This record gives sequence, C-alpha cells and structure tokens, in this order.
Amino acid sequence: MPKPPARRDTSLEHVYAVIMAGGSGTRFWPLSRRQRPKQLLELFGKGTLLAQTAARIRPLVPPERTYVFTNELLRDAIRRSLPEVPRRQIVAEPAARNTAPSLALAAHEILRRDPDGIMLALPSDHIIRKPARFLKVLRAGCKVASVEGHSVIVGLKPTEANTGYGYVRLGKIKRRLDGSEVYRVAKFIEKPKARAAARYLASGNYLWNGGMFIWRASTLLGNLRRYQPKMARGLERIARAGCATSPATLRKLYPRLEKISIDYALMQKMRSGVYALAADIGWSDVGSWSVVYDLSPKNGKGNVRPARSLCLDARRNMIVAHRKFVVAVGVEDLVIVETEDALLVCARDKSQEVGKAVQELDQQGRSDLL
Repeated sequence: MPKPPARRDTSLEHVYAVIMAGGSGTRFWPLSRRQRPKQLLELFGKGTLLAQTAARIRPLVPPERTYVFTNELLRDAIRRSLPEVPRRQIVAEPAARNTAPSLALAAHEILRRDPDGIMLALPSDHIIRKPARFLKVLRAGCKVASVEGHSVIVGLKPTEANTGYGYVRLGKIKRRLDGSEVYRVAKFIEKPKARAAARYLASGNYLWNGGMFIWRASTLLGNLRRYQPKMARGLERIARAGCATSPATLRKLYPRLEKISIDYALMQKMRSGVYALAADIGWSDVGSWSVVYDLSPKNGKGNVRPARSLCLDARRNMIVAHRKFVVAVGVEDLVIVETEDALLVCARDKSQEVGKAVQELDQQGRSDLL
C-alpha cells in the first residue's frame, strides 16, 4: 500500500519580514549623513546594506510580504533602494520611538492582512557571511514561533568578550530542529562590564543579542497588552484608523507613544515562552570604520585602499576616496575617508568615536555637514 504523501508545512507561507531601517548616519561620517545612514551605503559588494538584507531573506520571504519601517527623511531613498517592495509597505514613522512601537505597529499591519502572520524582525544594516546557514536558522525559528505564545530570538555565538552587545543566558535545550539547537531563554542581559563579558564567553552558555526576533503578530500584540498596556491602547487606536494607511492619525498619535526598545518593553519582562536559536552565521553589526577594515580585503601591507591611491611605507590603513587621488606616506593604522565636502582622518582604534565628532558638529550648528 503506497505511503500517504507527507504533510506540507504551510507555516512558512505566513512569514512576513519587518526590516528596521531608521538611523541618523553618525558612525560612518563623512560618508554617511542624515539622509544616507549606514544601511544606504554600499560598504561591501554590490548594493546597499539594506538591499543586501532584503535579498538575503528573499528565498524565505518574497518582497510582497516584506515591510520596511523607517523615517520620513529616508522613505524616498529606501523606495529607490528596494523598488521591488510595494511602496505602501515602506512605512515612514512620524517620530523616532525605538523598536517596540515600530514592531507593534508592524504587527497590526500584518494581523490585518493575515491572522496567522509570523513576523521576522531584522535590522537593516548587518553583515552575514553564511547566508545559507542563516536561512536554515530562520526557517527553524519560524517553525518554533508559529506556535501561539512562543517568542524567538536569533542569538549569535560570541567570538570575543565584547562589551558592546547585549547577551542572552541560555536555559535547557528544548529540542534540535533542522540542525539548530533551540534553547529556553533564562535571562536577557544588557551590555556587561569587561570581566562579566569574559565570563560569559568562557562559559559557553551565552549568546549575543543581535536584535533579530520572530513571533506570530498575535503573540507580540498579546504580550504588548500584558506588559505595556498604555502603548497597546495607543496602537489599537492607530490600528482602528487604518494603521499606516491613515497618515493623519499616525502623525497625531504615534509621537505620544513611549520611546522604548523591544528588549526593555517586552523581552526582558517575559518569564516563559521565550526561546533562542544559537546561530553561527558569520554575523557582524558593522559598528565602525574599524570593523569595515577588518571585514575588507587588504593588500600585502595590510592597507584597504582604492585603486586610485598610493601608499609608501604605510601599513594597516583604510582609505575611502571616490574623487581625489590619496597618497599616504609613513602612516599606520589610520582611517582616511574623503567626500566632496569633508575629510575624516582618525586612528583606526578610535573610529568608534566618530559619532562624538558628529555630535560636536551638530552643537556647532554645522548642519551642512550632517
């Protein structure tokens, strides 16, 4: 007697991507600006980081099920970067309110469209060097999150005792699914001190929190009503008016919502139903020019430089110049970035502080450089 056909898993047909693409463009100044933050730069390969993010998940989530949340300043540039995503699904928030209000608004949008909708929330400006493995992890995470009440974080396996990331402490393994280990989450931990980060790394019982989450839209909104009732009521008023399709209501009510991340608003408060997948996917949040240097191909002297440049007795420098011919003589470990109206020269190990320079320019009223 022939075997009955295997039941097809249809849960993945209800997966929607929500790409978070706001940002002020400070860490990669002078190449990045308010109207062209990091996610709209072409730092690696062809296409912006945002376009690469959307392309990476396309085998799982097609453009017609992809949403992008940004601000009004960037909406048109993002539409140009992602012409395949329907224009109505590129949503401009009228005020910066961090990730909790954004993702909750996205959940209302998705739930109106699909009662079984599963949300895959992703940052727009990260690098993932193992895309095939990443897709396997996402598929596994979506299957776990397809159960009402389950929330999933895609956790990154730490490679160093980094104090710039939040951490997740793992509980017991719940199961193994499609090659991924699914853990119960014991605790979310904010950015630790150096000694604690070293302990976390040595224990092997912690993951980095890279800001990638998966839930059913109904699960997210249920948790919001429980843990953030005031925000939930405000968003329900916006939803009744038509969500992002009612810009007048959105502009009136959205700025009144609390400015808070999804981590603080929900994830750190939930005591059950939270799971983590341990992901080894070649991840980087590309947080500074120094990280771009680390991830870029180098010449024999360790320089990252364009063809139209010259380095003499110069080592381990990063040069970004699209207009001028740059000559570096006898210098080491510098970042040199040239644009039409500005020039950055900084020590490579100080590139995290470029944002401070942008703040100083802002205080000096140099909006022309921002």
